[in-house]
Amino acid sequence: MNYRRIVPNSISAFSLMLGLLSIFHTVAGDFFWAPVCIILSVIADSLDGRAARLLRCQGDFGKELDSLCDLGAFGVAPAVMIYYYGLKDLGLAGMVVASLFTVFGALRLARFNVNTASVHGYFQGMPIPAGACFLAAYVLSGYRFAPLGAAAMTLVVALILYSEIKFPDFKGRDGMKLYPLPIALGVAVGLFLLWQRPFAWPFAAMCAYTLGGILNSIYAYFRKERR
Repeated sequence: MNYRRIVPNSISAFSLMLGLLSIFHTVAGDFFWAPVCIILSVIADSLDGRAARLLRCQGDFGKELDSLCDLGAFGVAPAVMIYYYGLKDLGLAGMVVASLFTVFGALRLARFNVNTASVHGYFQGMPIPAGACFLAAYVLSGYRFAPLGAAAMTLVVALILYSEIKFPDFKGRDGMKLYPLPIALGVAVGLFLLWQRPFAWPFAAMCAYTLGGILNSIYAYFRKERR
């Protein structure tokens, strides 16, 4: 048995535990610690792969465990949280929208696992931790959109998870081209939200990242079509 694998696998398990703690806080009506636990889970998730590479103990087991933990922490926990926070008044429709976030998150993880060898330098669709962070940042921000607005926002993020939209992976590889205009528009929207509510900077940052990725992909598509 390779005991070094205990370290990254324990970090993955801790990430899942934080996701479950988020669900418990959501059910208790604590909409501060519920999103905070998700954000802490994202931080933990960013460390398990680094630990595995540092200890030279990467393997299929760790990869599968990481995906299962990600689905719980970033697929199920945010869906429960956003339903109780902003979709509950929609009844069954709110449940369906929240559930779709989990479903598209699962599809995103499955596609990521099978495309690891062919997709480099960018993320194909928004990474599920980023989607979870988006919803967590929204809840933390204090914004409370009307139920239909919150449902539309949740559905858009869910669809982006399993889309063909490219998002930068910030690893320095030349996998996608970032165009100044769409990125500037995304940043402008983020700055506007920041001006409106400075303490909601995590939500402003996630909106800038998400909108920038969407606009950059649209811009790249039309540039390609014109050629």
